Amino acid sequence: MGEKKKKKNDCTANDIKLAEGTALRNMDAEESDKRVPVWIKKAHLAYEEELRKMQVELMKLQRHIKNQAMRVLVIFEGRDAAGKGGTIKRITAFLNPRNARVVALAAPSDKEVTQWYFQRYVTQLPAGGELVLFDRSWYNRAMVEPVMGFCTDEQHKRFLKDVPLFEEMLVKDGIKLFKFYFSVSKDEQAKRFDARKTDILKQYKLSPVDNLAQKLWDEYTVKKFQMLNESNRTLTPWTIIRSDVKKNARINCMKVILSSLDYEDKIPSQDLEPDPQIVISGIDEIKHMEKNLFNPESLRG
Repeated sequence: MGEKKKKKNDCTANDIKLAEGTALRNMDAEESDKRVPVWIKKAHLAYEEELRKMQVELMKLQRHIKNQAMRVLVIFEGRDAAGKGGTIKRITAFLNPRNARVVALAAPSDKEVTQWYFQRYVTQLPAGGELVLFDRSWYNRAMVEPVMGFCTDEQHKRFLKDVPLFEEMLVKDGIKLFKFYFSVSKDEQAKRFDARKTDILKQYKLSPVDNLAQKLWDEYTVKKFQMLNESNRTLTPWTIIRSDVKKNARINCMKVILSSLDYEDKIPSQDLEPDPQIVISGIDEIKHMEKNLFNPESLRG
């Protein structure tokens, strides 16, 4: 017998994702809400409810950071269009900007190029009572710079040797450090680039580097592997966030931060447990890449 015809209500995960994305983009249009299936509305409302819960917890955490004069640094890395910026936006949405800063440095100036590589980042580190989020960081020298030819091989190698020592000093000095790498698949990255080209509100995100991201996919994969191998340490581990589904990535990234720090009026720990299918340890990602490095089709970003 031939393959059974798929029932009307049978949907794959990809079907759901595509349908939800299309429907929710149109929800603000007049009368369009009536055409959105109920199950999509419920999924969206469930996400909004969970997001609000995490944002309330982040507000509690910020109050604790301020009262205890803590220094918290969160680094966001990953390929272009991996979902870093959207996650940072949701994390900081209701935080007091006086104590929560986003750092997204432009290309170094002529003067900065002559300085110690970490120098311009050091000035942005958190003071007591601050939460600082780096939208890209010193890890530019681990992936983007060597792939694009913005640094020499010697500079790249020296960075990989120096960065574990540098971060160890930060942690031993009392800074709470989180390092997130947002991992997006090649196909999903291509879809997001296409969306940026057609959505006028997203075109500011396009850059010459983006245009080469797909072409240089394998080169970035090799540099990612080197970066994780050299900088994933017990004291300063990487956390990998699977980010093909942006909403899952955002919620689970927040859960990692919230579950790792103590603060007053914290909700039960089971409500802050990250999804193990979304959140992967740095060491597990290294093992996965070791197994599949020579099979690019099986690798993620």
